[in-house]
Amino acid sequence: MEQIINSLLENDLYKFSMGQVIYHQFSDYKTTWDFKCRNKDVYFTSEMVEEIKEQIKLYCNLRFTENELEYLHSIKWLKGSYVDFLRLWQPRYEDFEITTDADCGLTIETKGTWLNTSMYEIPALAIVNEVYFRMAYDYDELFESFKKRLDEKCEKLKDGKLELGNFSEFGLRRRLSAKAQEIAIEKLADLSGKMHGTTKFIGTSNVYLAKKYNLTPVGTMAHEWIMCVGQGNHKHNPAYSNWYALDAWVKEYGILNGTALTDTITTDCFLKDFQLTYATLFSGVRHDSGDPFEWGEKMIKHYKNLGINPQNKTLLFSDSLDFERADKLYKYFSKKINVAFGIGTYISNDTDVPALNIVMKTTKCNGMDVAKISDTPGKGMCRNPKYEHYLTRCIDWRMQND
Repeated sequence: MEQIINSLLENDLYKFSMGQVIYHQFSDYKTTWDFKCRNKDVYFTSEMVEEIKEQIKLYCNLRFTENELEYLHSIKWLKGSYVDFLRLWQPRYEDFEITTDADCGLTIETKGTWLNTSMYEIPALAIVNEVYFRMAYDYDELFESFKKRLDEKCEKLKDGKLELGNFSEFGLRRRLSAKAQEIAIEKLADLSGKMHGTTKFIGTSNVYLAKKYNLTPVGTMAHEWIMCVGQGNHKHNPAYSNWYALDAWVKEYGILNGTALTDTITTDCFLKDFQLTYATLFSGVRHDSGDPFEWGEKMIKHYKNLGINPQNKTLLFSDSLDFERADKLYKYFSKKINVAFGIGTYISNDTDVPALNIVMKTTKCNGMDVAKISDTPGKGMCRNPKYEHYLTRCIDWRMQND
């Protein structure tokens, strides 16, 4: 199989956004990550696992080019000190442990410094996806169905049947293939000026394709940020994870790069810490689990209670979106608050067969168990049920007493 990841820029922007703060403030942190396949009917054969290993080895041979580093430095919140670090940085295959010892036929565990392991998640998932779909199906048939569906979607944006406002592509980790994602990005970029009404394609989380097609690279923080900063220090009460994470972010970026993720330990607990200072400094918030309409109304009410005009803030929706769902959310919220969308699998892997539902999540930080307690049951991940129970009790106590 041809090499799947061909540039270290082929990663989501939030990995660089988080990476800079990790480099400046948490360079000694160590993390463990685990792969999880949520599909119950998916099995990775031994041949697939061997190909995944070979592809990750090829990825680990890559280095940043000077041209790529110059591009990163042109992003206004990325600093020269971090870019200089990336000049020396390289992935380490020794940080990966890949086996067939799982019900789905594949385990991937990465261990090492947070600086390293954070960067592996997205390329590893992209590799797993492409290997699986190329080896489990007739890929050419899948690719034709992908192109057909993409064309149909684009027609809906052109003729005004759907209106989304500003949207970006977030599909690198679950794409059908590198070729499929690039075709989608190129088509949407070409179509951008021809879309109906307010609909506008802004950019992509894939930094490599953002550079190639002169689009805006999009992405701030992920769940790992709140989990590790808030739960990886033995002195921290994990129910205050969001405060520690937001505080470190503001120290690094001030008012730049400010979209806060709300649902790592439930949005209700997040709002305890997202008070006037942070709600003012951050330009908006991102939705990734729970009912999006209830969440949006909750955030608007929160801003109003703080005396902040919601129309000066942005709700970024990114949870399992398609164009139809985004259209409904846009029509519901657009007159109340600024709205934007990050749409992933529906753009990069919409074919005649179901997409994989795979993740890699942080399970330990500095030897401590860490957990995500999502607004949607089943979206959380923790390797130690006792720690998850402890974290839930900490959150419950805070919600009742703070």
